Amino acid sequence: MKKSLIAPVVFGALALAVGGCATPPAASTSAAPSTGASTTVAQSDFKACMVSDAGGFDDKSFNETGYSGLMKAVQELGVQHAEVQSKVAADYAKNVEEMVKQKCDIVVSAGYALGDATLAAAKKNPDTSFAIVDFAYTNDKGKNTAPSNLKGLLFNSAEPAFMAGYAAASLSTTGKVGTFGGAPYPSVTSFMDGYARGVAYYNKAKGANVAVLGWDIDKKDGTFIGGQDPFGDLPGGKKVASNLMAQGADVLLPVAGPSGEGALQVAKASNGKVASLWVDTDGCVSQEKYCSVIPTSVGKAMDVAVFEAIKAAKDKAFSNEVYIGTLANGGAYLAPFHDFDSKVSAETKAELDKIKAEIIAGTIKTTA
Repeated sequence: MKKSLIAPVVFGALALAVGGCATPPAASTSAAPSTGASTTVAQSDFKACMVSDAGGFDDKSFNETGYSGLMKAVQELGVQHAEVQSKVAADYAKNVEEMVKQKCDIVVSAGYALGDATLAAAKKNPDTSFAIVDFAYTNDKGKNTAPSNLKGLLFNSAEPAFMAGYAAASLSTTGKVGTFGGAPYPSVTSFMDGYARGVAYYNKAKGANVAVLGWDIDKKDGTFIGGQDPFGDLPGGKKVASNLMAQGADVLLPVAGPSGEGALQVAKASNGKVASLWVDTDGCVSQEKYCSVIPTSVGKAMDVAVFEAIKAAKDKAFSNEVYIGTLANGGAYLAPFHDFDSKVSAETKAELDKIKAEIIAGTIKTTA
């Protein structure tokens, strides 16, 4: 079987860092917490579990968003839960197996890097349901080859990233914007490529010449932090962001999980010269202290996708049909402008609305 993406551009994740523990830690397990509501949620014996990547469940981005879907299931469905946070790649398989040993009814894996471990566990444990964020299993013809108990949860991040690129180009005063990733995973590069294509669309529409530093559409390559922990290297993210700023980029798109906070730090220290977008979540919510330098964010509703996968498994309606979050179904989105609302012209806002409609209609292609 060949493991591949349905299409690289239908993925958008960051914080796909490697993770695991030399010895899987004891999973934290609890019943549903009190919601404070007047009606009591009926408790269930169904157990939903999750394995993080190295970013951990408090990464203010990828893992945290997916984890909130698990917590929503605990609160609204009354399910039991367990989780394990990962630290090194070599032990992803051990962490997934730990959740199986905890007798979880569904195990959700957070990220592309857990693809092999999740597939192996699903094949070994056909009576357990598995879901994985930012991954799907297909053959050369794009046919879903996942076993019946394994569901891929994908997000077309290129769509809102295209809109973010257009917005960034409209805000740039230097005529240069930048982007960088943690590592060249398809779920990372889809953000970067969509962003660059949005800038190119702006240039064509406006007769402008805004340059994108950090990603080459034709070469399908760009700037990455790299190293052993590219999504947990905040100094590395700050260094790359500083280099882009030194080259003249004044609106940045970091796609590097916790490492991306380095770009937010650079923007905040620039005294208004540089702004930085955020990804996976609305940065003005998850990274509130940096909201003043975040024009908008490229979001993925991973919490909703995780919740729905858990609910389907609990309701015995689970299938291996791949979920793809898009602008059309709300699974991918461009966040509000927040503090930058007055800086984005009414004309640009109207153009973005039109672009969104045309992307949904298929008139605008956000990938090659």
